[in-house]
Amino acid sequence: MIGKPIRYGLFIILGLIISSSVNATNGYFGHGYGTKNKGLAGGGVALPQDAMITATNPAGLVFVGERVDLGITFFSPVRNYSATASGNNLPDTTPCSAIPGSGCPFTIGGNQTAQSIDSDNELFLIPHFAMNWILSPKASLGVSVYGNGGMNSDYSGGFAQHDDGSNAPLEGSLITSAGTFGAGTTGVNLEQLFINTTYARKMTATSSWGVSLIAAYQRFKAEGLGNFAGFSTNAAALTNNGTDDSFGYGFKVGVQGEVLTGLTLAASYQSRIDMDEFDKYSGLFAEKGDFDIPPTWTAGLALKSTPKSVVTFDVQHIQYSDVAAIANPMNNLINTTTGCSAGVTSRCLGGAQGAGFGWRDMTIYKIGWQWASSPSWTWRAGFSHGKQPIPDSEVVFNILAPAVIEDHLTLGFSYDISKTSELSVQYMHGFKNSVTGANPLNPSQEITIEMYQNELEASWGWKF
Repeated sequence: MIGKPIRYGLFIILGLIISSSVNATNGYFGHGYGTKNKGLAGGGVALPQDAMITATNPAGLVFVGERVDLGITFFSPVRNYSATASGNNLPDTTPCSAIPGSGCPFTIGGNQTAQSIDSDNELFLIPHFAMNWILSPKASLGVSVYGNGGMNSDYSGGFAQHDDGSNAPLEGSLITSAGTFGAGTTGVNLEQLFINTTYARKMTATSSWGVSLIAAYQRFKAEGLGNFAGFSTNAAALTNNGTDDSFGYGFKVGVQGEVLTGLTLAASYQSRIDMDEFDKYSGLFAEKGDFDIPPTWTAGLALKSTPKSVVTFDVQHIQYSDVAAIANPMNNLINTTTGCSAGVTSRCLGGAQGAGFGWRDMTIYKIGWQWASSPSWTWRAGFSHGKQPIPDSEVVFNILAPAVIEDHLTLGFSYDISKTSELSVQYMHGFKNSVTGANPLNPSQEITIEMYQNELEASWGWKF
């Protein structure tokens, strides 16, 4: 009976590995997992409804019955950066010290020219798969496969200009060339795949605990960063080295329980996932290419407000500060007293304290509403808000990863096709947001990064 779903699962795993998991909405994490939960703004840690609940709270698996869930997401992020014109460039013969503390001015777009560039690749297909087996009236075993999130950018236009003197930190030679950073097409691509194997067990008829072993795979490539070679501990492992990959393991634990009639509380925690280094990019990411997946926790409630409706409220915290490659600020690179520019090698790209994206931790609040209008139709809506993780001092590197969205609106529904199958659909809009800050390589210039998103997801659930 389960041979066909297993074959489907293996196909989905292969599809995920070769697809772009670029559903970055809360930093580089997705706004939720599973079509039903996504329709509630990614909430529902206390409302298990399908086998994809293991990506949010493994304790919920024991309440969803034996089933398979297969889904596909059409995800469209629209990313842009713009740069003002700058009059602060220097003639080629002027020493860099003419602008104290800034090194040689490196201008995105050049001396007198403003520019606004959109990233290419605005549509991605992202599948997911989950399955649950009932071991006994009190225990379940399940597996889920999904893209955790990711970062992607691809700027084929634009140009940069670097008017330098004898001590230029960016290679020491004049740059007036195509590409965001003056080294051709510029961008990054980070994809992450999670495979959760979950065991869940009831403590009472309305409470449970669960634990997941997580196997993680990620791959990454970067291009167009060659003019930062003078800032790197290993310029040969900085950029344009194709795709590299890494593997790692972690765990997720969760609990849930009905504390009052109609009110369920739940919480889950996912460990930091220790990943292998990206050897091909050991001169880019801090700690010789280390790019671990940060820990997260989620807590929430589900309140049955009427016999046919449920309200959910979730709080999710993503601890980006735990990962040096994500959290270290650009100041580690350019500070002329304590940074790489001052000869402190450990603060150069790839060093133990090498500059990263400068991201802060992120806390997201999610509220959702679900209403069963008939035995066959269920409707969902949700809204989430979380302060985006990028300070205005970090705009230059985050041209590569403009993860600035703070607000999401979601709508969704499920339709029972038969007693054993159902169709679920959800739509998400990530509202446009931007961050503007001074270019630390030329403080007279301002850079703005922005993004908005749309997502449509459909999944099929089969109960067996």
